[in-house]
Amino acid sequence: MKRLTLICHVAAVLIAVLLGTLSSCNTIDDDLSDCGNDYQLDYELKLVTNMTTELSTELTTVTEVGVANALRNHLSDIFTDFAHDVDLSFYDTQKDSIRLQHDPHIMDDNQASYTLYLPMRQYMHLAVANVIDNPLVSLKNDDYCHTSCLKQTAGKPGVGADTISSHNTGIFTARLPMEVLEGVDQSFNVHLYMVNCAASLVVDTVGSGLRDLRVLTTGFATGFRIADSTYIYSNRPPVVQATSVPSTTAGEWAFCSVNFPSPEDPATRTVIETEEPFVSSSSENSLWEIQVYATLPDGSITETILYINDPLRAGQLKVLKAKANADGSMTPSDKRVGVSVILHWNSGGHWNPEL
Repeated sequence: MKRLTLICHVAAVLIAVLLGTLSSCNTIDDDLSDCGNDYQLDYELKLVTNMTTELSTELTTVTEVGVANALRNHLSDIFTDFAHDVDLSFYDTQKDSIRLQHDPHIMDDNQASYTLYLPMRQYMHLAVANVIDNPLVSLKNDDYCHTSCLKQTAGKPGVGADTISSHNTGIFTARLPMEVLEGVDQSFNVHLYMVNCAASLVVDTVGSGLRDLRVLTTGFATGFRIADSTYIYSNRPPVVQATSVPSTTAGEWAFCSVNFPSPEDPATRTVIETEEPFVSSSSENSLWEIQVYATLPDGSITETILYINDPLRAGQLKVLKAKANADGSMTPSDKRVGVSVILHWNSGGHWNPEL
């Protein structure tokens, strides 16, 4: 009789333990790390850009149409809603916001759906697209949510700052708070938006006799904090080597740099970004600049710096036009652009560019 009682007692204990295990996901104070399900996440790249409008409004003459077409082709892999790769991170919202799950994928599309197993809890989700093939930008410090950032390489020493090449991909990011619920069929929509931009200088060289042109841009961000959606600026921003864009139009030289956005004067930002993201007021101070080095027939170099007061924003293309003069100086078509010129610039010994 005593043996039967003992067996019944052990069986009751085992049943209680089993029931407690099965119901642990419903208990508020229990560890929820093992309680999860498969959830669908839908990703889509949202390309918000003014490229078509900018090219059609700034380059309108017969001679400029060829330049517009050349720039459009040159930027076709930048202003595109196609993602090669996507990096997905899911972070804890408590304590130090450590990453709980990491899922990199090859996307090769403008939208994709992934079914991921996620334990029940609240997350901050960060996503980054098109970084793998961009040697200038990398994902850094992504083990924790609020330190995760896109960081641009420093580049090589140049004129007063480091010199880098242009970005070769359009980079997209997203952030989404998520609450994964137990026993609920959930799906999440994640929209990724562009974080870099482009600047172009189109120079009319007819009658100037110039041998060559070298164009640089500077004043842009050096990184991007993904969770906060804010840019990182340096007191010594790098100089970006603008790429020469061949065109079929004789005498029209085009250059283009792809980079992070410029700073922005908060006092001039009066337009809500989701309504008109590229409409802005000019700042009293220059926000970024274009440096032009023109080689004359005698081999001397003239430096012209163009100071731009309008911000250059994520997803935006800004086209500036200028007329090259016989002394190598540039006269911008936009009268709001500031200009400084140094003739025989290379005689000062600052830098002798390889042209």
